[in-house]
Amino acid sequence: MDEQQNRRLLDRAIRLAREVGARLDLDAHVELWDGSRHPLGSNAGGPFVLKIADSGVVASLLRRPTIDMLIELYVAKRIDFEGGTVLDFGRQLNRGGRSVKLGTMQKLKVARNLAPFFFAPRDPVMPGTGQFAGEITGKARKAGDNQKFISFHYDLSNEFYQLFLDPEMVYSCGYFKSWDGPLEAAQVDKLDMICRKLRLKPGERLLDIGCGWGGLVAHAVKTYGVTAHGITLSEEQLAFARAKIERMGLSGQVTFELIDYINVKGTYDKIASIGMYEHIGLANIPAYMSKVRSLLAEDGLFLNHAISRRAKKKRLLPDRMRPEQRAMIKYIFPGGALDDIGHSVTAMERAGFEVHDVEGWRMHYARTCQLWCERLSARKDEAIRLVGEDKYRIYVVYLAGCSLAFERGTMRLFQTLASKSAKGPTPLPPTRADLYR
Repeated sequence: MDEQQNRRLLDRAIRLAREVGARLDLDAHVELWDGSRHPLGSNAGGPFVLKIADSGVVASLLRRPTIDMLIELYVAKRIDFEGGTVLDFGRQLNRGGRSVKLGTMQKLKVARNLAPFFFAPRDPVMPGTGQFAGEITGKARKAGDNQKFISFHYDLSNEFYQLFLDPEMVYSCGYFKSWDGPLEAAQVDKLDMICRKLRLKPGERLLDIGCGWGGLVAHAVKTYGVTAHGITLSEEQLAFARAKIERMGLSGQVTFELIDYINVKGTYDKIASIGMYEHIGLANIPAYMSKVRSLLAEDGLFLNHAISRRAKKKRLLPDRMRPEQRAMIKYIFPGGALDDIGHSVTAMERAGFEVHDVEGWRMHYARTCQLWCERLSARKDEAIRLVGEDKYRIYVVYLAGCSLAFERGTMRLFQTLASKSAKGPTPLPPTRADLYR
């Protein structure tokens, strides 16, 4: 690109910043590829800076305006941030629970200033960085695919996850008794709430489907005197959980198994599934519910803790995946899919469960992901040494995006408690007073 063309594009980019900033009115600046900084609002006095490395960034986004392209450009450091995180910027774009948008007149002005970038050269982006190599949706999954999906995410590195998780290595939302409480306390309180909802008693047999690094089974055995069996498809998690239980002197009360849930055998008094339901795929929900029910004792309880999405307005419409959901399964959770809580409850009842309680924890997960993002960002150098800068940057975006999605309600979190059938008395006390102490 010659100097004259570069100058014309810079002038257009400056006008773009002025037009967009007038509408969005952010407390931020944009730094263009010549090093110049321009306010994105009338009160842009804060430290946050959005950095654009070259004119090809604008050209690339104009020709392929997708979340995938944004992620690729961010991983390549052609889009970057200074003086804050992705979470900080995202919150500025969300006011009063609504995304700030350009009006019609602003869109026309922006379009005029964008036009020259259609003809600008764009530097190539390396596609595929950090992506799952196979079919990402899991709709055509075969035997063995589940382990590949799980391994892609959870076998990344135990040491990496230790950088931002709590000491119990709990990788699901905490339960905050106050919003400014520490993550460590929130995770212990979550584990204890699950145990209380299941009404665990000494000598009962607990199955934890998707046991992760063993946090729930360790707490349940140590505090409530149960025996526990944890299953996972992650070899890294399995090794960590076994070593943890050995250190705690609980080996005689806990067993672990590297196995798909569909192949589990036995009967269990209580079953917990914490953050695993999202991995099974929507088509497999009926089989999943039937399998869990077949493993549950007649007077047993089942607690399903799962991220969900908002229900579609019309079930007759094709089930199209939102762009952010597609990006999530491509870079983070291949094979995953979010159900809506109405369908989850219906699937439970169709399988023969009686549903007793459904509790929403959406804002608990927003807070958890925020803390995870902040903790990981604070240990950037260590993370890069462990997994490389590409993976580090992907995870920072993922955790920030999840926090914002829970805040905005595009993702939700529910705990659903059910028993095996609706015949005769339920295995529950007459009130829930014992839960909230």
